[in-house]
Amino acid sequence: MPSGAMFGLAVLVLILAIILSAFRILREYERGVVFLLGRFYRVKGPGLIIVIPIIQQMVRVDLRTIVMDVPTQDVISRDNVSVRVNAVIYFRVLDSQKAIINVEDYLQATSQLAQTTLRSVLGQHELDEMLANRDMLNTDIQSILDTRTDGWGIKVSNVEIKHVDLNETMVRAIAKQAEAERTRRAKVIHASGEMEASAKLVEAAAKLAQEPNAILLRYLQTLTEIASEKNSTILFPLPMELLQGVMEKKTQVLKKTSNKSKD
Repeated sequence: MPSGAMFGLAVLVLILAIILSAFRILREYERGVVFLLGRFYRVKGPGLIIVIPIIQQMVRVDLRTIVMDVPTQDVISRDNVSVRVNAVIYFRVLDSQKAIINVEDYLQATSQLAQTTLRSVLGQHELDEMLANRDMLNTDIQSILDTRTDGWGIKVSNVEIKHVDLNETMVRAIAKQAEAERTRRAKVIHASGEMEASAKLVEAAAKLAQEPNAILLRYLQTLTEIASEKNSTILFPLPMELLQGVMEKKTQVLKKTSNKSKD
C-alpha cells in the first residue's frame, strides 16, 4: 500500500476517534459540568451530550444521596467528661456548578466540616443530654452543616449520632448514679403511699367513731380473717370500753375492803 494511502487512512481513523470521543452518555443521576477553554460553559445531562475535544472539558457529578461515615471523634462535654462519638451524615449535590467551582473536593470538605461541627456542638452539652436528647443534637448538627454547605451546592438532609462510647470508670459512675436514683424514687413512692394510707385510715376512723358497735364488728371481722389462716397463736386487741364495767366493780370491792379494814 502506498505511503500516501496509509497516511490518509491514519488521518481518517484519527478523525473518527475524535468524533466518537465527543459523544458522552450521562446516566439519569449524573450531570456534566462543561468548561469551554477553561471557563464555565454550562451544565449538561442526563442522556447523550457532545463535548468538543480539546476545546471543552467535562466533570461528572453524582446527584444521588451520599452516606458518609464521620470518623470517631474525641469530645469533652460541658461537664468535663471525655467521650468518643461517631456519626453518619446524608447529603446530596443540588447545584453541580457550585459543587465543582466553589470547592476543590466537596466530599472531603463536607467530611472535615462534619467532624469539626460534631466536636463543636457536642462540646456545648453535658453527657446526660448526649445520651437522652440525641434527636435534638442531630437536628442542631444538621442545621449547621446545611447552612455552611449551601455555598457548595450541597444539601445535608439528615445527621445521625451512632455511638457515644464511655470509659469503664464513667460507666460504673453512671450505674451508681442510676441505682441511687432508683432508690430515691422508691423511697418517695413509699412515703407517698404512707401518706395516702394515713389519710384513708383517718377517714375510716372517723366513720367508725360515728357508731359505737362498728369497731366491735371490725374486730370480729379481723378475728375471722386471722382464724382462716390456721394460726396457733392469735394476738387480738381488746377495747378498754369492754373492761370498764369490770374495772368499776373491782374498784368498788377494793374500797369496801379498805373501809372494813379501817373499822
